[in-house]
Amino acid sequence: MARGKRFWSISTSLVLCSTLLFACSNNANNTNTPSSSPSTSADTGTKETNAGSTNDGSTTGNTEKKVITITYRDDGIGEQGVMYKWIQELAANFPDKSIEIKATPIQASEGDYFAKIALALKSKDTAPDIVTEDTFILNSDASAGYLTPLDDKVSAWEDWTNGSFIEALKKGVTASDGKVYGVPYNTDSRGLWYNKELFKKAGLPEEWAPKNWDEVLDAARTIKSKLPDVVPIWMNMGKATGEATSMQTYEMLLYGTGERLYDNDTGKWITKSQGINDALTFIQTINKEKLGPPLSKVLNGQAGNTATREYLPQGKLAISLDGSWITGNYLDGGAAPWPEYKDVLGFAPMPTSKGQAPGSITLAGGWALSIPANAQHKDEAWEVIKFALNKENSKKLVIASGNITVRADVGSDPEYTQMPFNQIATDYLKNAEFRPAQDKYPEVSTQIQTMVESVASGTSAKDAANKYAQDVTRIVGADKTVEK
Repeated sequence: MARGKRFWSISTSLVLCSTLLFACSNNANNTNTPSSSPSTSADTGTKETNAGSTNDGSTTGNTEKKVITITYRDDGIGEQGVMYKWIQELAANFPDKSIEIKATPIQASEGDYFAKIALALKSKDTAPDIVTEDTFILNSDASAGYLTPLDDKVSAWEDWTNGSFIEALKKGVTASDGKVYGVPYNTDSRGLWYNKELFKKAGLPEEWAPKNWDEVLDAARTIKSKLPDVVPIWMNMGKATGEATSMQTYEMLLYGTGERLYDNDTGKWITKSQGINDALTFIQTINKEKLGPPLSKVLNGQAGNTATREYLPQGKLAISLDGSWITGNYLDGGAAPWPEYKDVLGFAPMPTSKGQAPGSITLAGGWALSIPANAQHKDEAWEVIKFALNKENSKKLVIASGNITVRADVGSDPEYTQMPFNQIATDYLKNAEFRPAQDKYPEVSTQIQTMVESVASGTSAKDAANKYAQDVTRIVGADKTVEK
């Protein structure tokens, strides 16, 4: 998920070459959907004629079904994915049988997904009825006119107004114009996952809580020395891993220095600061000392999956800077079932750079269900969203995916609270920071990814920072930048 997980680093030509998603033609064998998925449809607004039936199974005649499509990112596991299974269950249990719910996934890297979605939302011919929106991009998509405001609908929905949803998390789906453009279905936090068994072998504490960056680096150096066949630490560092590089690596580091991307007081983007240099120097140190995986692995679009689904479960990785959701991979039916994960893994808070207050840092994100402005069946889509994100269906999704719930009633449900790491991941939200709710953020994020990858590939922190400052100034304008 994650998560949270739209980046404009992919050129328009590449996007066009990969076709206009699921709805570009009437060919149901779209390459953006799992080839074995008979339930996906290339038509985003089709009506199908079916024989209706009563509760006892008798036929009532032909009825037209409205097909409500839900588009989300499939990271390569198709029908085994949590979202696919969840949507299939929604479709089977949705009470209005005149509506058919269909999954229309896009199989792509994170960056590709956001680029393809941006293109699809522009047209009635390609827009789905419901789209999963990473909350960081929601403001940008809303500003571009791609999404439908939902204020009138949520204000009439009891679940939204009676305290069932955590009030603070509604900010993630509220754009800069003050309107609501989606209903959140998860949130997340980030920290340092580590393998307790490997730590024990290396003589490191099994209950690990580093107080500053030096202690993180020292642990990685110890792993390299004592366990040479193990990757000491993994962080996303490539353009191909998109927002995971921006948020889970760079911003976790930058915010840990006390700096921010955007100065809310002045309304300007920070293009030069000691915090930027410190964050990039940390990344530079990991690569210079070979504390991370080979570049061929970390700069690959599947880097996150490789770390989470292969290296961690196989005991090949000691520390991973990643999100709270990764344990969803290890559950029965997950992408990489690993029953022992709850005993083998630890989840330590990411410390601030020098241990300064508040001591640790996390970035929180999340995803929402939104209705595109060009959706063909908006009223029916809203009914599907209400059903999909009621208490029971929300609980099923966050438990299966390993995410943190946005619903207070789910948060107190015993079935949710007994899940390993849920409580600690939620506790980390006390020191949570968020990405800037600015429509230029996606473009700035692309420059972050370029900057981080260049450092990982050998460019000095100073040179990479200077290039970043130039690129951000070009994007936002010199009058919207500030140096610290």
